[in-house]
Amino acid sequence: MGNQLSRRDWLYLAGLAAARPVVSLASTVPTAPVSIAKCASYGAELGPAMEGMFDRLGGLGQLVKGKTVAIKLNLTGNGTDRLGHLPAGAAHWVHPRVVGTTVHLLAKAGARRIRLLESPWTTVDPLEEFVLRAGWEPFDFTGAAARVEWENTNFLGRGKRYTRFPVPHGGLLYPAYDLNHSYEDCDVFVSLAKLKEHATTGVTLTLKNCFGITPCTIYGTGCGVDEPSLEPRGGRGPFHAGDRQPSKSAPPEKDPTTPRQGGYRVPRVVADLAAARPIHLGILDGIDTMAGGEGPWIPGVSPVRPGVLIAGTNAVTTDAVATAVMGFDPAADRGTPPFETCDNTMRLAERLGVGTCDLSRIEVRGATVREARFDFAALRAKRRPTT
Repeated sequence: MGNQLSRRDWLYLAGLAAARPVVSLASTVPTAPVSIAKCASYGAELGPAMEGMFDRLGGLGQLVKGKTVAIKLNLTGNGTDRLGHLPAGAAHWVHPRVVGTTVHLLAKAGARRIRLLESPWTTVDPLEEFVLRAGWEPFDFTGAAARVEWENTNFLGRGKRYTRFPVPHGGLLYPAYDLNHSYEDCDVFVSLAKLKEHATTGVTLTLKNCFGITPCTIYGTGCGVDEPSLEPRGGRGPFHAGDRQPSKSAPPEKDPTTPRQGGYRVPRVVADLAAARPIHLGILDGIDTMAGGEGPWIPGVSPVRPGVLIAGTNAVTTDAVATAVMGFDPAADRGTPPFETCDNTMRLAERLGVGTCDLSRIEVRGATVREARFDFAALRAKRRPTT
């Protein structure tokens, strides 16, 4: 059974919201419960913690039985980045044991086929090769009862064409996005991400994880002018800086006079993608992670151990609760931590009708927000230079 927020939670969340005006939300914006599990390690307690977390959402069977499930992993960077001596899964990647446990539980719940997806930087190597170079053993994930496949979605891959995903109501930045076939060829789409801050978008959770579903053959800095490149070329500069349009094979942005600034553009791309390619299940690995940014390349990042897992069937509600667990207000305006220099992706996705970031409308099950809280906000305040 789900538990309502405790009185202490309400006082804590009221304090988060005190500095912003009350926003009236349309009753048509959907909400969904979010499940929190405390978990101190990736050892024997991980499986029961994750299974209990999913059971509190009604179980995985009702979502995946007999279906093809696509999982967008959070494997940002070039595969060799490290925060000190730590393996990537203890810092900026979702941990391989969380991936393996997710695959096992999906297969146990009756999933017919499971696809593990990511768009590694500027490579057409198979995704298995990418993770193998980073120290993972791909065969560890293929012993489940379901068929398990891998796909590098940063280019055409095994597909013969890209699939166009229109954004409902026309989109915020682009009217539609062309993506690898794997994001269409599935019944259930899962965003499996790390609980982290982000230099451009404030936080990177289940929503921002899906920024990486866009292929750099079309949206890369060096992609083809008319048709997509055969190989990914450069990072997603068109999304960050608007320094060029995507390949002419894909729809251009709606208004090329809008700000050419990542804090404006990237949150809108992420919100557009959440509306165009809905996330059916969001899972956040916050057992071990990092504070201060999304990867070791960000100055001043440090390892932290929140010891928490979060899941939900609506990406906005999931990220809203996770943001509160991090000590931030999920409905904060630009200029307020963690959105000092960017627009709030959750609020933009809410505008598109994806889900609500109003904590008073979200049921939290399992551990409470207060019980799970790990104060990234306080760590951010300590890092901020004094004048």
